[in-house]
Amino acid sequence: MDNNLAYIHSIVTGGTVDGPGVRYVIFFQMCPFRCKYCHNPDTWTKNVLGIKTLDSVFSDILKYKNFFSFCGGGATVSGGEPLLQAGFVAELFKKLKEEKIHTAVDTCGYTDITEQVKKAVKYTDLFLLDIKHLDTDKHIALTGKDNKKTLEFLQYLYKNNKKVWIRQVVVPNLTDDDNYIDELISLLNKYSPIIDKVELLPYHKMGEEKWKKLGLKYELNAEPPSPERMKLIRQKIEKSGFEVLLS
Repeated sequence: MDNNLAYIHSIVTGGTVDGPGVRYVIFFQMCPFRCKYCHNPDTWTKNVLGIKTLDSVFSDILKYKNFFSFCGGGATVSGGEPLLQAGFVAELFKKLKEEKIHTAVDTCGYTDITEQVKKAVKYTDLFLLDIKHLDTDKHIALTGKDNKKTLEFLQYLYKNNKKVWIRQVVVPNLTDDDNYIDELISLLNKYSPIIDKVELLPYHKMGEEKWKKLGLKYELNAEPPSPERMKLIRQKIEKSGFEVLLS
């Protein structure tokens, strides 16, 4: 599609969990993953009713420019997977950087490193990289895809010295045991020069009802982790020298 048009699901103008400060968050349509705990399954496919133009989105963001300067916020693209529409993201972020507005991409990293993706990376200040699972087979079982492209994308960000927040959903019996957290810390250590923060997201069931409304079967049989377990994981990662956000 034309880089001046994008399939957009929704927009939140006062986001506080998708990067520093208060954010203008654009949720894009389409995603390559089918995560079993996804709370936005309605973003998986495209809907032409959500098409927006580059100028309309940029003009709307500009309304908040002074507020961003005051609170240290900016604009975040999320999804779905925004890098499936990397050309639009690149053009939007280029215009935002000319206005000195902070830019962030919330991504699963499952993307080919195309010229459009390279351009989007160039104009992005911060990446919120979602790590679904570090074991390939478990990643496939959880998302429907392997984790090779995600790890290659992280390597590309490392080579280009891009700031990254690593996001990890903590699911009991899947990503919460000590061995898994040790593997995660090893990954963090490998890329420590670009890791700005680690964000731990406790698994929740808020998307389950949405799945039912869409006629989808919610298959993940898990309970949210206890606050005590989340605290222990946080302390373990902090002891390795990383700043941890606990949502």
